[in-house]
Amino acid sequence: MHADRSGRSLAREDGWEARMLLTRSRADKAGAGREAVLEVRGLVKHFPLTQGILVKRQVGAVKAVDGVSFDLHQGETLGIVGESGCGKSTVAKLVTHLEEPTAGTIRYKGEDITKLSGRALKAVRRNIQMVFQDPYTSLNPRMTVGDIVGEPFEIHPEAAPKGDRRRKVQELLDVVGLDPAYVNRYPHQFSGGQRQRIGIARGLALRPEIIVADEPVSALDVSVQAQVVNLMERLQDEFGLSYLFIAHDLSIVRHISDRVAVMYLGRIVEIGTETEIYEHPTHPYTQALLSAVPVPDPERAERRERIVLEGDVPSPANPPSGCHFRTRCWKAQQRCAVEEPALAVPENFAGTLHDEPVHHPSACHFAAERAAVAPPVAG
Repeated sequence: MHADRSGRSLAREDGWEARMLLTRSRADKAGAGREAVLEVRGLVKHFPLTQGILVKRQVGAVKAVDGVSFDLHQGETLGIVGESGCGKSTVAKLVTHLEEPTAGTIRYKGEDITKLSGRALKAVRRNIQMVFQDPYTSLNPRMTVGDIVGEPFEIHPEAAPKGDRRRKVQELLDVVGLDPAYVNRYPHQFSGGQRQRIGIARGLALRPEIIVADEPVSALDVSVQAQVVNLMERLQDEFGLSYLFIAHDLSIVRHISDRVAVMYLGRIVEIGTETEIYEHPTHPYTQALLSAVPVPDPERAERRERIVLEGDVPSPANPPSGCHFRTRCWKAQQRCAVEEPALAVPENFAGTLHDEPVHHPSACHFAAERAAVAPPVAG
């Protein structure tokens, strides 16, 4: 069940629990056999650290993104999760070309967009749009909703004739569940959920193929989060969109994503389908994240084994050698300090079948499954 055009949904009455009633055919949307509309390889973004007042010299760099690779298939949702500061938002800005990468390639339908500029880049940006995190600061308070949603038509006039833009803006508001009569209102006259719908309408204006959603529901109430997520799923089906969905909330990511990538300190440490990541995690960091997710069943919660990571997250300006996670990992050995683990199917799972849940890439030398909940005691 998805939110209808008036914005009313089952989630409004029952809150976030209503999302559990939504069903999706993940087998048909997992990306198998589909074209990769976005190919990211070896993506790096280092921000220089400088010293000096008159003469500045570089003394180091913040390694925000340190070698990220993934594919995004047509009609697929790839979720990216991780702690604050792991580089998720920087990846979003690099994909949308709001930041220039230090190294690596981003290919949109086979074309490396990192080398584009001018009109060529402008044409690609029409097909890769972004929904920003904070609905309260991402909309210009001095512009009406009609001007905000219609602004992409000013930049790309070929998308809509000038005399037809108001009608198209009203159609977009209707698509995202807002009254078309709101076209002359200002952002301060809307709630947080309505503002996020306005941001989504702006992202849809040019009929893009890819939408990069950077924490699109983190600033919203739980019931409103459900409405916005339901809306995004419905729009994906209607317009054939591909989503790069970034969030902290593992429950939301599981609900909307076909595949999930887990990031730690600028690197992807595990990637796989929703079932592989949530039911069969093999990387210690992923297991620690999942152990912190609340369990609604009191009996399972009592038997749950919580993994508490020791120490602080290392500075991205001076990350540990080898495996970045080794300073907080209970499995760390000498090999972890000198050899960087590759993001690949671990050696101990290499002999498993490709359709087995454990057969997915994990950047750990000692990857292994670990039950999140201990089995019940007999008798």
